[in-house]
Amino acid sequence: MLRTLLLTLSVVAITHAELCKPDAQNAFKVRISIKTALGDNAYAWDANEEYLFKAMVAFAMRRYSSKSTTQISNVLLCNVTDRVSFWFVVTDSSKNVTTVPGSEVEAAIRMNRNRINSAFLLSDKTLQFLKITSTLSPPVEPSTPVWLIVFGVVLCLIVAGIVFLIVSGIQKHKKKNKESTERENLEEKVEVTLENGIPCEALDLKAGHINGVFAADDERFTSL
Repeated sequence: MLRTLLLTLSVVAITHAELCKPDAQNAFKVRISIKTALGDNAYAWDANEEYLFKAMVAFAMRRYSSKSTTQISNVLLCNVTDRVSFWFVVTDSSKNVTTVPGSEVEAAIRMNRNRINSAFLLSDKTLQFLKITSTLSPPVEPSTPVWLIVFGVVLCLIVAGIVFLIVSGIQKHKKKNKESTERENLEEKVEVTLENGIPCEALDLKAGHINGVFAADDERFTSL
């Protein structure tokens, strides 16, 4: 009985080794840069982290297909290096001797990429699935509806335009009144009248006005 059990485990180990190896069918390589991402707060990659990775891949597979029965034991890791890189495959839970098609694994990883990154406090640049293209994070929807923002901007522009027109009108009105006042003052200072069709200066009633003709006669007949 013990011999049979050991033989079975050996066969399973050999089978798993054949399924998970570099460049194997449906295998994916992962490269992790914990030090680059976290600096002094970097954690060590150990068996516990490997278990978490398997759990996250199994979670992604089960979430990708509601009928999936993928278990943690169906996720195999191999060729783990200290720098931290490794290969992994997902075995078929019904047969456990074949791997899940790479297209399904890729689709499941892409759909749950943010959840996987968050579990390890990493990003697409520091947790790389080399054969799986990076996915963009879902756009963050603003708390305020877009239409309300646009309406607010348009309303502000309209109000600003109305204020500008009012201020411009007031300034033009003041300028016009000022020009009119200055013109009236100028007309009062330089008042010209027409006498027999000939323009002449207004008579200064207070100071009087000397006629040049009589002034000349006075000088001529001045007594000695």
